[in-house]
Amino acid sequence: MCAQTTGGEKYDVMLGELGARLDVARGENEANVAIVEHTLPPHTLAAPLHRHSREDEISYVLEGEMTVLADGELATVPAGESVVKGRDVWHTFWSSDEPLRFLEIIVPGEFSEFFEEVSHVSPLDPSDEGKVAEFLAIGERYGFEADLGSIPQLCEEHGLRM
Repeated sequence: MCAQTTGGEKYDVMLGELGARLDVARGENEANVAIVEHTLPPHTLAAPLHRHSREDEISYVLEGEMTVLADGELATVPAGESVVKGRDVWHTFWSSDEPLRFLEIIVPGEFSEFFEEVSHVSPLDPSDEGKVAEFLAIGERYGFEADLGSIPQLCEEHGLRM
């Protein structure tokens, strides 16, 4: 089991196909902002539909193209542009034809610690009730709600894998 960070420890983990590397820990600044660099192979769903109750995420695309589904609306974000995924908004995202690399600015930054904490239950197998329960319990501690049932439909509808 990975240790939970205390706001200053760096990590570099894989959550299935989603890479997560903590570049700026929330404990490194008084503003409590964290920056996580994510990577994702082509045509890959990063996460099920989900929402955060405590933080906003700002994604700045470095390479590739990100498709974001938020509140039922699709948006395409090319390299050099950003998108805000606000709190309490159901959203998910995926990569298009090229590998995706982006910075996730998380405000406030506590949620940046979620990625390392769930890395030991990843990749998440929906048939493993123990891992699913642990994933959901970790999410609950962070005010993160996920609709795991959205994965098959999103993958089929958009030609993705997870």
